[in-house]
Amino acid sequence: MSDSDASEPRDSQPLLFESHSHTPLCNHAIGEPTLYAAAAKNRGLRGLIVTCHNPMPDGFSSRVRMREDQLDEYIDLVDDTRQQWAGSVDVRLGLEADYFEGYEAYLEKQLSSADFHFVLGSVHPQIDEFRQKYWSADPIEIQRTYFRLLAKAAKTGLFDSLAHPDLIKNMFSDSWNEQAVIDDIRSALDDIADTGIAMELNTSGVNKMISEMNPFPGMLREMQTRGIPVTLGADAHQPERVADGYETALELLADCGYKHVNFFLDRKRHSVAIDDAMASLVHPTTIG
Repeated sequence: MSDSDASEPRDSQPLLFESHSHTPLCNHAIGEPTLYAAAAKNRGLRGLIVTCHNPMPDGFSSRVRMREDQLDEYIDLVDDTRQQWAGSVDVRLGLEADYFEGYEAYLEKQLSSADFHFVLGSVHPQIDEFRQKYWSADPIEIQRTYFRLLAKAAKTGLFDSLAHPDLIKNMFSDSWNEQAVIDDIRSALDDIADTGIAMELNTSGVNKMISEMNPFPGMLREMQTRGIPVTLGADAHQPERVADGYETALELLADCGYKHVNFFLDRKRHSVAIDDAMASLVHPTTIG
């Protein structure tokens, strides 16, 4: 289903989800999911998809994710929140899962172990494991590797959308030059488009070293020309960041040629017209 496919019909009811949010189990987020659900309701969202960082084996990047023995606790936490908010906010179980070469079979088994509604695939260049495996003295080569890995992640078929897909730029904030790697980005996007996967517009980028959403507008335009659908997420690590920047993000998508924004339920993509999405939101200045 492409971005031009029929959207959800216009409705005065809430339409969008917060599709990227975390829990304290990842060791770097605050607030239980029920607080995020309350924030979603206040922002006029239809629902909340909880996407905490997935467990990995053997202590992999353990400081920023739940342990393997906490996965059931996470699933129960989200289910309890879903029941608490039933009829008011549609709370769904998701996961932000790291793509790292050599862990594909492990990840496939993990994702089949529960009924996840949405799986974000991430390449995190800031973790020690990435540095140990891929770092070099050439920053451009590291950036090229990152975008190559994004394409490899897409080709696995394990993910619904690729999270914050130019995250690497914040590792080189003093020297980032998108034109130096634009051909690599275009090549990666060609491969990604062939898979049919979505990519995320992550509003939290404005709070990072390079203050712009992820990905940068030029990359968004390259995505649009290839028909790559976009999901929207604030990467909320505290409740007040739920749907943060959504209005600006929708305007940016429209400026880049998109007509629809997307979310996933039951691992299936749903589209909403950007105009309808914008009209459905409760603006922060009107809350309370």
